[in-house]
Amino acid sequence: MTFITRLALLLLIAAPAQAQHTHGNHGSADVTETGQAQFASIAEIVTVIRDDPSTDWARVDIQALRDHLVDMDNVTTRSMVAVEEADASVIFTITGDAEVAQSIQNMVTAHTPMLAAETGWSVASALVADGAMMTITVSDDEQRHQVLGLGFYGVMTIGAHHQQHHLMIAKGDDPH
Repeated sequence: MTFITRLALLLLIAAPAQAQHTHGNHGSADVTETGQAQFASIAEIVTVIRDDPSTDWARVDIQALRDHLVDMDNVTTRSMVAVEEADASVIFTITGDAEVAQSIQNMVTAHTPMLAAETGWSVASALVADGAMMTITVSDDEQRHQVLGLGFYGVMTIGAHHQQHHLMIAKGDDPH
């Protein structure tokens, strides 16, 4: 018996009965991953709003949520960040090509007030030709080290507002 045949046989024996696919059974309590992260986020929001009897379907805008998720992806995977320190401030200059620059501008300007409210830091943003600048001013060295340690991408994740923010976008509400 070849290695491949032995491996296939071992996998078949080890597979639990409920995980085996049967025609017509497309759901399983054991299967939770919906695939690519943007698709999974959209799927989660669609489930929530479909289960909510108060959903105003005339306002639902899944395309707006998808566009926001594209912005998030562009900023996270396709931008570049330069970091400067000036006294108690950390200045992030986030740049990218034309498509990414628009995503950067959308995300940084939207996130600035949320980050300030969540942390108590002074957070300001300004648009630049190929992206945006975010200046975070803190009150002590420990906070400055935290901002530097997290970097731009880390500070963009602060706060548990993202899921609610996505739901508001999908429902056609202004999340900002």
